[in-house]
Amino acid sequence: LAGMMVAARSDGQGGVLGVMVAVVPVLLLTVLIRDQPRPTVAIGGTLLGVYWIGLAFAHVELLRQLPHGNGILLDVLIGTFVGDTGAYFGGRLFGRRPLAPRISPNKTVEGLFCGILLAVLAVFIAGLYQTYLTQGKALELGLAVAVLGPLGDLFESVVKRDAGAKDAGTLFGPHGGILDRVDSALFTVVVGYYIWLSVVH
Repeated sequence: LAGMMVAARSDGQGGVLGVMVAVVPVLLLTVLIRDQPRPTVAIGGTLLGVYWIGLAFAHVELLRQLPHGNGILLDVLIGTFVGDTGAYFGGRLFGRRPLAPRISPNKTVEGLFCGILLAVLAVFIAGLYQTYLTQGKALELGLAVAVLGPLGDLFESVVKRDAGAKDAGTLFGPHGGILDRVDSALFTVVVGYYIWLSVVH
C-alpha cells in the first residue's frame, strides 16, 4: 500500500502499475517461505486488500496531481458523503423495499434513490463555485459518484458478510471502523480520477 502511494506521487500511473505487478511474485515468495497451507486463498485475500484499498489511495494522489485535482477530489468526497447520508436518512424515512437483503438487510431501494439524487445535486452545486468545472461535467461527475458510491458500500458489505463480521473495526464505536466510513470513497475517487483525466487531456 505504501509502495503504491509513493509510486503514484513519484512515477504516476506507470509506477502504480509497476507496484501492482511486483506484488504478485513477492506474495508467492512469502507463501513459499512460510509454507502456507492454503496459498491460493492467502494470495487472493492479500491481493484483494492491496488492490481494493491501495489502488484507491493511489488514485487520490494521482487525482491531486492533475490541474485543479484538489478541487475535484473535494467534489468527489462531498458527493460521496452527502450521498451516503442521504441514503441513510432516505432509507429511514421512506424505506420499504430491501435493496440487497442477503448482503446488507438495512439498505433499501428508496434510500438508494435518495442518496443518488443528493449526491448528484451536491456535486453539481459544488461545481457552480468552480470555474474550471462546466455544468455538464459536474453532472457527469456527480452521476458517476452517485452510482459508484453505493457499489463501494455493497462491496464492503459482501466482504464483511463473507468474513462473518458486522463491522470492519471499532474505532468509531457503533459506526464501525475506518473502512466502514470510506468504503464508498474507495470506488468514487477512482472514477473521479478517470473522468477528470479525460477532461484535462
